[in-house]
Amino acid sequence: MNTFDWQPKFQQFVEQQMAFDPAHDLAHIKRVVTSGIALAKTEQAELAIVLPACWLHDCVNVPKDSPDRSKGSLFSANRAIEFLAEINYPSEYFDAIHHAIAAHSFSANLETKTLEAKVVQDADRLDALGAIGLSRCVMLGATWGSQLYHPLDPFAKERALDDKNFCIDHFYVKLKGLVNTMKTPSGLQEAEKRWQFMQQYLDQLAHEAGS
Repeated sequence: MNTFDWQPKFQQFVEQQMAFDPAHDLAHIKRVVTSGIALAKTEQAELAIVLPACWLHDCVNVPKDSPDRSKGSLFSANRAIEFLAEINYPSEYFDAIHHAIAAHSFSANLETKTLEAKVVQDADRLDALGAIGLSRCVMLGATWGSQLYHPLDPFAKERALDDKNFCIDHFYVKLKGLVNTMKTPSGLQEAEKRWQFMQQYLDQLAHEAGS
């Protein structure tokens, strides 16, 4: 069976598992899958590992304010392997898929020990950059009651960054730094391109806000 032929089963499972989380909805999963396929092909990673790992990397939702938040990727990895066993996915890939899912998360802070894990992590982090990343940041900030920027000091020139209250601060607290966390050459190249777009947005915002 071709690896791509498993995708309808992966998607059906993910849709059944999903709790409401605007940061990790089905559209996010599909974008990670698309990026993961592209990176895997460029980096010559094993798609039989990358594809299911991308589809299932967020199959267990842990609320952002939960004390178990940092274990979310491990919970997802465990549940993913249970599901893959249920549908008789080739078991020789299970250990590598489990590692790729467990290690993808920023909060888990686990070393990516395989090329496939690096590809999956890069694919997930790319979704926080570029036009989508920009839109997600602003959308989530509005969902959580944040302002777009500090009205007196939009770019924190004379204050501490505070991304809990100001969306634009999150660009500097986390998103810009994601570029240098990319593990694959093609992931880094795409991340730099996407950050360039975000920097252009920030420059335009500064112009319009008079900062």
